[in-house]
Amino acid sequence: MSDKAMIYVVEDDPDINEIVEGNLRREGYRIQTYMDGAKAHDAILDTPPNLVILDLNLPSLSGIELCKFMREDSRTREVPVIMLTARSEEIDKIIGFEVGADDYVTKPFSPRELIARVKVHLKRSKQGAHEEFSQGNLRVNFSTHEVFLDEKPVELTPIQFKLLRHLIQASGKAVARQDLLDSIWGENYFGDPRTIDVHITRLREKVDQQGKLIITVKGVGYRWNNK
Repeated sequence: MSDKAMIYVVEDDPDINEIVEGNLRREGYRIQTYMDGAKAHDAILDTPPNLVILDLNLPSLSGIELCKFMREDSRTREVPVIMLTARSEEIDKIIGFEVGADDYVTKPFSPRELIARVKVHLKRSKQGAHEEFSQGNLRVNFSTHEVFLDEKPVELTPIQFKLLRHLIQASGKAVARQDLLDSIWGENYFGDPRTIDVHITRLREKVDQQGKLIITVKGVGYRWNNK
């Protein structure tokens, strides 16, 4: 079992904690639970886990703040975060994804669905570790979350970085707007697919001002020009 992923469950409801922990342990994962945001923050930075399941409302430090701190620290920048919350308002989902959450599960939830999402994000994390991409004057390190143009650092938001990574890893194939929404915001996000256009515009301003790398595929979405 020692080769199984370590998952931190940060949730202040003991009943939900017990359900999540029990189901994940049955899958063979190693689990550490926390009911306080500040204590979880210290533990995450001291020994980064493979994935964090994070409640939005926590004592001492909110889930939003904790996720934001994780994304600002190089040690935890790439650790997948699944938000677990009773809230269903659109604005909460948007804030969660803007600070770098990878997925969003609303209570009440199906343990089977949560486990499926855990497996997906652990697989993606493993595939994306220690990879670097270079094309022309652009260099992207998927492990350290760093982007360079002419070896000068470029600051991207978590969503912009995820968009960039998804397009690059599609290897020149067209990616539909809805597929980008599902992959980056999660399948439970029902926003307008045109939201992608706004983020693509901002991403182009930072890494592709001449419009040669991120190609618009009319009526579909976008693709990365890897030629």
